[in-house]
Amino acid sequence: MPPVPPPVPRRGVGDSVRTWWDGLSRPAQWAFGAVVVVLIAIVPVYPPPFLDTPSTSFSAVMAQFAMIALLAIGLNVVVGQTGLLDLGYVGFYAVGAYTVAILTSPDSPWNQTGPDGFLSSGWAWLACLPLAVAITAVSGLILGTPTLRLRGDYLAIVTLGFGEIVRLLADNLPEITNGSLGLNRVEYPHIGESASDPQGVFFKGNIYDRLNVGVWWFWFGLVMIVIVLLLVGNLERSRVGRSWVAIREDEDVAEIMGVPTFKFKLWAFTIGAAIGGLSGAMYAGQVQFVTPTNFNIINSMLFICAVVLGGQGNKLGVIVGAFIIVYLPNRLLSVEVGGQSLGEYKYLFFGLALVALMIFRPQGLFPARQKLLAYGRQIYQAVRRPVAKPEDAIGASK
Repeated sequence: MPPVPPPVPRRGVGDSVRTWWDGLSRPAQWAFGAVVVVLIAIVPVYPPPFLDTPSTSFSAVMAQFAMIALLAIGLNVVVGQTGLLDLGYVGFYAVGAYTVAILTSPDSPWNQTGPDGFLSSGWAWLACLPLAVAITAVSGLILGTPTLRLRGDYLAIVTLGFGEIVRLLADNLPEITNGSLGLNRVEYPHIGESASDPQGVFFKGNIYDRLNVGVWWFWFGLVMIVIVLLLVGNLERSRVGRSWVAIREDEDVAEIMGVPTFKFKLWAFTIGAAIGGLSGAMYAGQVQFVTPTNFNIINSMLFICAVVLGGQGNKLGVIVGAFIIVYLPNRLLSVEVGGQSLGEYKYLFFGLALVALMIFRPQGLFPARQKLLAYGRQIYQAVRRPVAKPEDAIGASK
């Protein structure tokens, strides 16, 4: 009897989409990506009826989603790419927010926007944005240098303690952070000031126009997401990204093979912290009020939830996870059962979703595909190149 051929593995929708995408040329991918970004940018201006949130502003929800998506991308560098369990990532979010608030709020003794300061209120937030990113990156470097020798549960406990330490410092240093009262009137981008919008389009009171404050913050966040994705994507395809994957799969083997694991873990920690600080600066400018209660451990767990739901190691997957944890609670606010809004039970729903995910799909909704990141396109094109049949070669020789 002839040997039975092995069964052909079934291809899912995700594999078909990836194959189609990898078959496109680089200019075609850029053109398609630009069209997708433009369509996403239009969504908060003209929200589809099936996607709208009746109980709250859809544009404000999308602005919040842009911030959480940035956090998820930064946390994915640490957790998804490098395999470091960081439970205190909210601490970097808080450092970025408080950097902007301390330098620009009139309630802060270190306010630099007054007559004696070196910041003009018109461009104070824009000037503090790179400062927040740099200071948060330095905080990640300071935290990671003594702690990244640890692994697993020990590293998770240390990072959890860091997040709580940042929150408690913000709550117990009233001479700097104004304590539990928070810092009010934080500066924001003064752009688009006119007779109809005397304080600019980014002012939180701009809520009556179709192009309201939520739309503008979402557009700004979308630009930041694209920039961060390009930077992180280039790192993934470099020696740094390959080292991250090696550390995630087996740190001992990676170190034996010559990978300086501590250096590249510190890279991941610092880069992830900088992205978290960028999101925190956006939060401070959008809300214009920073208080310690907004940086508790529950929010850190939600950030982890976005990465786990979307798929660790997949940049686009964690963005989908961020959209789920932001959009669903706001969408369910208008659904009442027994006189209680279902949006109030978001932690219960996310907990059940994580349990179900770990049982049926532990790799997440959009798992990262294992491939050679640096030369994946060249290998794919070489494999897909048609091979001449023997009879064609004989005919050509004649």
